[in-house]
Amino acid sequence: MKAVVIGGTGHIGTYLVPALVESGYEVVSVSRQENPPYQPHPAWSQVEQVCIDRAAAEAEGTFGEQIRALGGEIVIDLICFTPASARHLVDALRGRVAHFLHCGTIWVHGPSQCVPTLETQPRAPFGQYGTDKAAIGATLLATARRDGFPATILHPGHIVGPGWVPLNPAGHFNPAVFRRLALGEEVSLPNLGMETVHHVHAQDVAQAFMCALANWGAAVGESFHVVSPQALTLRGYAEAIARWFGQEPHLVYLPWETWRQGVSPEEAQATWDHIAHSPNCSIAKAQGKLDYRPRYTSLQAVQESVAWLVEQRGLLAEV
Repeated sequence: MKAVVIGGTGHIGTYLVPALVESGYEVVSVSRQENPPYQPHPAWSQVEQVCIDRAAAEAEGTFGEQIRALGGEIVIDLICFTPASARHLVDALRGRVAHFLHCGTIWVHGPSQCVPTLETQPRAPFGQYGTDKAAIGATLLATARRDGFPATILHPGHIVGPGWVPLNPAGHFNPAVFRRLALGEEVSLPNLGMETVHHVHAQDVAQAFMCALANWGAAVGESFHVVSPQALTLRGYAEAIARWFGQEPHLVYLPWETWRQGVSPEEAQATWDHIAHSPNCSIAKAQGKLDYRPRYTSLQAVQESVAWLVEQRGLLAEV
């Protein structure tokens, strides 16, 4: 079968596209420009790469037609962020695909209530990203159940892997936090450091997409969390990273309004978004229905990413 992967050279596609090729799919990777994947793999030599500027094509009303013309029985959309974008693509693909897979986010839930959060719990998303992704998911599932459109939604957590900076124990993306922990220096955390983050390795997300393809009957018309087996508290995360580097953690805890004054506005906003959500999601449904078995814990996934920062970006070069 032919699989069309929209956003194929990004975080997830780096692992998903080779997995599809190795499973015997004919693969077309669609991206805005010909960027290399984060990690090389010989399977990419067998992949057809197509450049489409999604925003421009959607403005012209042609994106869905262009994707349909590629002739994929499977379409995997990794970069859809608005309900209008989703509706446009679904309208073009009705009756033309055997399986449509959408990449969502665990932020469709908003703040955690009962944890670990189940897919069926009431949702209260906030922020443009979370509310738009929740609306996309509701539209796709309604279309699947009402009209038989073969949609599946996979909701990853904070995606990590070698090649990019992971979400750090302070809830933002400045790699200096990892450096300070590695050197045994003091790191401040907001509040009591008990808010949670929930990572997932990009390879495990790719695995979940493959599991959904292999379990069509269980996957269609359903949504699934795709995260590591357990979330991390900011405090536990910081302590574990420090000790991984052979250091005892030196952590201080500050009230939010005090803590935010010590970081940039961008870092404060990122941290607020993460601690206000404090995700902690269950993977029981994906395990039971799709046989999803994540290879990485949250810490293992982050450690692989940080090791890449040390080796390739010189995170500790001045030590």
